[in-house]
Amino acid sequence: MSDFHISSDPAKLDIDCIYEFLATQSGWAKNIPRATVERAIQHSLCFGAYQDGQQIGFARVISDYATFANLVDVFVLPAHRGNGVSKALMQAILAHPDLQGLRRFTLATADAHGLYAGFGFTSPSRPQTLMERYFPHIYQAQG
Repeated sequence: MSDFHISSDPAKLDIDCIYEFLATQSGWAKNIPRATVERAIQHSLCFGAYQDGQQIGFARVISDYATFANLVDVFVLPAHRGNGVSKALMQAILAHPDLQGLRRFTLATADAHGLYAGFGFTSPSRPQTLMERYFPHIYQAQG
C-alpha cells in the first residue's frame, strides 16, 4: 500500500487536478466550467488526499457547521483506487472538528453505497419529505 495523507488545508489543493477530473472524468459534473469549480471550492470545506506532493483524491463538504452538511465531489484518481484513500478521506471528514454534532449529513451516490454505509450513511429515513431541483445537464448548457 502506498503512503498518502489527507489534509483540509485549502492552500494544498491542486485546482487543475480537481477541475480536470470533475470536468472530464466524473459522471456528475462533466463539462463543469472551471470558474464554477473554483467558486464551489471557495465556499466549501475541502479535503485533499496527497501522495508524494501530488493530489490523488478530493472531497468537498457544504455545511452551515451547526446543523447540516452535504458531501459532494468525492473522487480518487484511478491509479490510486483500491489503496484505502476513499476510506481515509471519509475518516478525516467525519472526524473534522467543524463537522461534529450535525443533525443531518447527506450525500448522493450512484455506485459507492458500500463505502458510505461503512460510515453510517443509510437511505433517507423519510424520503417522502425530501425534494430537490435537479438540472443534470446544466454544465452542457453553459459550455
